[in-house]
Amino acid sequence: MPELRNKPGGHLHSIGSAIREIAVIFAELGFAVAEGPEMETEHYNFDALNFPKDHPARDMQDTFWLKQPKGEVKSQKSKVKSERLLLRTHTSPVQIRYMENRLAAGIKPPYRIIAPGKVFRNEATDATHEAQFYQVEGLYVDKVVSTAHLKGVLLHFFKKYFGDDVAIKFRPSFFPFTEPSVEVFLRWKDRWLEVMGAGLVHPNVLSAAGLDPKEYQGFAFGGGVDRLVMLRYGVEDIRLFYSGDLRLVNQF
Repeated sequence: MPELRNKPGGHLHSIGSAIREIAVIFAELGFAVAEGPEMETEHYNFDALNFPKDHPARDMQDTFWLKQPKGEVKSQKSKVKSERLLLRTHTSPVQIRYMENRLAAGIKPPYRIIAPGKVFRNEATDATHEAQFYQVEGLYVDKVVSTAHLKGVLLHFFKKYFGDDVAIKFRPSFFPFTEPSVEVFLRWKDRWLEVMGAGLVHPNVLSAAGLDPKEYQGFAFGGGVDRLVMLRYGVEDIRLFYSGDLRLVNQF
């Protein structure tokens, strides 16, 4: 069992402890914590995030789809008569819900939030993969936003969480909900490791939430909390976090 640090004043699960610390770090930059449901609609999980209808993530092999309850489940923004339900595959739907709710309350950007929470992927379980895990995503929307702002925020976070001797770099990538998109690499113990996906919010996503993409811009990022904890403390098997083994839990 890897040796993890103790927390005074009671024990927290390693994931809960990490989420609390992550929230404190981002709060220093003005980011609030936003939450949303784990059971989502197809609209919020895919449509509003610019996922095309034929995207592989909509396949049964990648997503846990739920049986439709009696009656119809309608989305506020969807034009379809009834929507399929699923276990969310990322916490990005929280971003859409947050922007919709703020606009409905008459509150315009800037918006700064992180969205930590459990997500679900229909995949085989091994030392580095689980069917359930925790993710933290971030969103910043304002009049003028660039990748320089994104890199500055992420560098601040990683230095606070891992120490001042870390560095980050971006590599071009593709995600439906950001454009341009990047993979975020962290230099940790003399190795470059991919730790997050990020990019500038796609105009279609801003439009789906009710914002004018000609007036507002944004950046978003997301990564696994489990992955961060594994790196920081040398945990070699992600399944330890969900085994209920008190030898791990009692170290936090």
